[in-house]
Amino acid sequence: MELKHVFELLDKIINDRTVPKNIRKAVEDSKAVLNSNDTPEVRISTAIHILDEIINDPNMPMYTRTQIWNIVSMLEERRRELN
Repeated sequence: MELKHVFELLDKIINDRTVPKNIRKAVEDSKAVLNSNDTPEVRISTAIHILDEIINDPNMPMYTRTQIWNIVSMLEERRRELN
């Protein structure tokens, strides 16, 4: 599985001005981690961790939470493919 679709979804959240700034920042951080020079397993695990930390934010719109769950699922699938 390619991460192209994950990046598209992350960008969609980053560019959505209805999403609180702290959530957009965490999504930007997870995208930066995915683009880093670490091993694929480390990049994916770190991005999942960042997204997991914000998933229960009470200020997050429900549709954004659903998008993040979807992204985490895709990243977990990709991590399984690497093992």
